[in-house]
Amino acid sequence: MSTRPSNPPPPAPPRSAEPEVGHRGRPRKACATSRSAHGGSAHGGSAQRAAQRAARGWRSRRILAVAGVLVVLLGAGGWVVGRTGLLAVRTVTVTGVLALPAAEVLAAAAVPRGEPLARVDTGAVAGRVGAIPGVARVAVSRAWPSTLRIAVTERRGVAVVALQGAPWLVDSGGVVFQRLAAAPAGLPRLDVPGAGRDNPASRAALSALTALSPAVRAQVRAVVATTPEAVRLQLSGARTVIWGDSDEAGAKAEALQALLGRPGRTYDVSTPAVVTVRP
Repeated sequence: MSTRPSNPPPPAPPRSAEPEVGHRGRPRKACATSRSAHGGSAHGGSAQRAAQRAARGWRSRRILAVAGVLVVLLGAGGWVVGRTGLLAVRTVTVTGVLALPAAEVLAAAAVPRGEPLARVDTGAVAGRVGAIPGVARVAVSRAWPSTLRIAVTERRGVAVVALQGAPWLVDSGGVVFQRLAAAPAGLPRLDVPGAGRDNPASRAALSALTALSPAVRAQVRAVVATTPEAVRLQLSGARTVIWGDSDEAGAKAEALQALLGRPGRTYDVSTPAVVTVRP
């Protein structure tokens, strides 16, 4: 009886190579790849931040450079305006004068030609010109590149007062400001002892005069006041107005205008609610 050899067992299939496992259970290759990617990201972020810092530094340097140029230009401009003759005073103009000579205003202004226009003290110039008795107001301004302008508002005489044996103009505020060779026609006489700006009787008399309408004022020949409470107006035609004090000046002026249409020699408006006319 013959024995047949048994067939050898089939070879075992080759085992697939398992990936090497790291100490945290992840494949070492994957870990390496992850580390490589993380390192690349960090390197890119650092480069970006460096670029941003460089850009900011460039902007800062540019701003500083522009600011430096502006400072230099401003300094040079200030030196040219304030220290050199390029923008110096060459012309001084005077406007608004009628009775006052312009030469008198220029002499009082005392602005030296050739002084830098920016350095002219306009307030001091206005103060010197304003000290002229006939000047009520003055404004001084610069007109670049080389002109100084002086605008004058003259005092306006509303009456004539006799002082030192000569007639003088007096304005509505009681300022005596101009001596005349002769009393002008059309202005009434102010008859007040010690007439002047600080005299209460002068102020009361002038407030009565200036409250009148132009038509009534043209009839006034004199304003008389021995005290602030005893103002009288002397009108043409030998008529007299008893005015009283300076209270209710507007109401008194309206009442007088209405009364002058009546015949009479004495008009009493000292109490405008109760007026009288006497022959």
